[in-house]
Amino acid sequence: MSIEVKNISKVFGEQKVLNAISFSIKKGEIVGFLGPNGAGKSTLMKILTGYIKPTVGIALINNFDISTHTIEAQKGIGYLPENNPLYLEMYVKEYLLFNAAIHKISKTKVAEIITKVGLTPEAHKKINQLSKGYKQRVGLASALLHNPEVLILDEPTTGLDPNQLVEIRNLIKEVGKDKTVLFSTHIMQEVEAICDRVILINKGELIADKKLNELKTGQEQLIEVEFDLQVEKQFISAIEHLKFADNIHDTTWDLTFNTKKDMRSVVFDFAQENGLKILSLTTKNKNLESLFRELTS
Repeated sequence: MSIEVKNISKVFGEQKVLNAISFSIKKGEIVGFLGPNGAGKSTLMKILTGYIKPTVGIALINNFDISTHTIEAQKGIGYLPENNPLYLEMYVKEYLLFNAAIHKISKTKVAEIITKVGLTPEAHKKINQLSKGYKQRVGLASALLHNPEVLILDEPTTGLDPNQLVEIRNLIKEVGKDKTVLFSTHIMQEVEAICDRVILINKGELIADKKLNELKTGQEQLIEVEFDLQVEKQFISAIEHLKFADNIHDTTWDLTFNTKKDMRSVVFDFAQENGLKILSLTTKNKNLESLFRELTS
């Protein structure tokens, strides 16, 4: 396995940020690493990169314990942290040559990586002159420069416009063909477009580790219904087989039912019995965003 996390816990003072997290990722997988703010995602990524040590447990990168064989493990990691620290006063090519010297990599590799991540038109500009999208490309180029087997990306698409999102998404998919990618983001559409597996943590606990299609299948069904009046959640919870109710806007609800039975007629009967009118009713495929809300609420 390229990444193995074994029973990792992390405590800061009296606060337990991670509690007995375990999972493994093999080469060629692009895994979405999800959770609400404060769930412990960035803490675990810092542990995996050797920036901080776990209180309990072991993290292995390419079979090297990141705590006891830190340098050997780090040689196999490319890391793009959320804040993407760059030397803004340096030129793009100059910055990458500087990093290549640290890794003792041939200068020819810099030209190769500039081409690979699409930085050629910007290679002779200062980093502070670049758009957010191109700065992210510089960060990815730096992370890929030493050809690591493991790529850890913390919110790599935050703040990008739609065109930049597509470009960075395609780049991650391309480099992920022969690497292991752990990809943290709050943008659910990016996970659905890039990843085929999701690891979800909440309040420091691992609550899901499944293939994306496995999360979406099963006997659950999702119905979006708009009533003519506002309805209290406690009131709507009386509908049979209702597992989860999400008030997505004003009088509109997403209702998740844990049954194969077609629940549309039941929702109509509920409205009629309680003096409500249904303005619209649609069955929906359960997307990752609705699953995320359901699992972390």
